[in-house]
Amino acid sequence: MKFVLVGSGSKGNASLICSGHTLIQVDMGVPLTRIKGALHLLNKEESDIAALLITHEHSDHISTLPLYHERIKVYCSEGTLNEEPHAVIKPFEPFSIGDFEILPFSVSHDAANPIGFIIKDATSKLGYVTDTGYLPDDDIPLLQDCDYYVFESNHDYKMLLYSDRPAILKKRIHSDVGHLSNVDSATYMSELIGPHTKQIYLAHLSEECNTPELALETYQKTFQKKRIDASHIEIIPAKQWESVSGGEK
Repeated sequence: MKFVLVGSGSKGNASLICSGHTLIQVDMGVPLTRIKGALHLLNKEESDIAALLITHEHSDHISTLPLYHERIKVYCSEGTLNEEPHAVIKPFEPFSIGDFEILPFSVSHDAANPIGFIIKDATSKLGYVTDTGYLPDDDIPLLQDCDYYVFESNHDYKMLLYSDRPAILKKRIHSDVGHLSNVDSATYMSELIGPHTKQIYLAHLSEECNTPELALETYQKTFQKKRIDASHIEIIPAKQWESVSGGEK
């Protein structure tokens, strides 16, 4: 399995995931030119994309969806899309696309029916969680010991608290239907990683209320406090404006 995080953050999100002859995309919130550039990193073309999975309907995840002009089959949960043609998928009901077995699961965000994904091929397992205020108990066993994680680490709480953002927005971000803080993210990940885990990609970092350095420092301190040896794991912040490649090397 190989993947490219084309963009990750409040200005737009999209990822490409490839295994064997199968290429899928998660979310479409970045310009098509950036998708095409990322496709070259995988030696693929737009016509190779077998399916587009949507996590939820917020604009930073679907703003450029109409650019595909119904050329690619879209999969999303009920209530996520009303106008675009799509196939409805249900949390905790697996389905297959080519070489991938995909399990959607519920997350907690202020959207109609937000979901994350477990994406498996013959040899690897990817856990994909980008927007959630907390991780529901039912998700924990599903996400344990993935080879790869794309996992939200949105904000540093102190930076959020002392930011110029309106109080109502701060409350929403730090709520159970908002976004995971660095501490939240690292604490969850300390419970999820296992001997197969190779890479963790920190997703949806706030440009105003977080930094890659703070996110990484929080992970390091959390793992040290819990006496977790993560020396075999790469922890890599995703980027808003640059593609980041992951998976098998």
